[in-house]
Amino acid sequence: MTLAHAIAIGTAGWTIPAAQRGHFPAAGSHLERYAFRLSVVEINSTFYRSHRPATFARWAACVPERFRFAIKVPKQLTHEQRLVDATDLLDRFLSEVSGLGERLGPLLVQLPPSLAFDAPAATAFFEALRRRFSGPVVCEPRHPGWFTEDVGACFADLAIARAAADPAPVPAAAEPGWWPGLVYVRLHGSPRMYFSAYDDAFIAALACRLSAYAAQAPTWCIFDNTHTDTRWPMRSSCRRGWTRDACSSDG
Repeated sequence: MTLAHAIAIGTAGWTIPAAQRGHFPAAGSHLERYAFRLSVVEINSTFYRSHRPATFARWAACVPERFRFAIKVPKQLTHEQRLVDATDLLDRFLSEVSGLGERLGPLLVQLPPSLAFDAPAATAFFEALRRRFSGPVVCEPRHPGWFTEDVGACFADLAIARAAADPAPVPAAAEPGWWPGLVYVRLHGSPRMYFSAYDDAFIAALACRLSAYAAQAPTWCIFDNTHTDTRWPMRSSCRRGWTRDACSSDG
């Protein structure tokens, strides 16, 4: 099948589990070995702590030109400040991740389930982000108040995509939304988040979904069931012929 846009498949973090080591070169750092086979990764450690620009630059130097990093926005912004009075923190964060240079992919803004949609606070935050960052941005809201047509129209105007999540906190969260120029799927493990594996039937259905999405927009899919080896789709996805560029811890 010829797709209009790329499909990028990766994991949250690049630590390679023992059960998957045979799919990767034996030599090199975890990141270098990961990037030999996959073309994207999601860095979640930025949610918990800062990294020096030199750290990001070192990571960028370890990967091929085609490789991209998605970066999770710090919880200080989303969970502690709750998007309010966050411009100083936002400036510091963007300064740090600038070390990735052209390897920087989407910024991921994951919101706490308790954070209801507040139009003044939300629009002020995302407008401030957009004034500072012109690259792709994806938001993963988890409160039902974010899933309305009015909210969708607001963020489509700002070119902010809404992630598709599994498990979905509300039915609409299972599908991507808001800005149609990017699809970003986050698979946390279901029914038990971060632990449950995805079986072959799920992977087969997922491949069809991603192909349909990629007919319309660049498509990312990140496996985030990180507590076990179950996040790795290698066995099923590669058997079904997803290419190295299509298959796309910090660890």
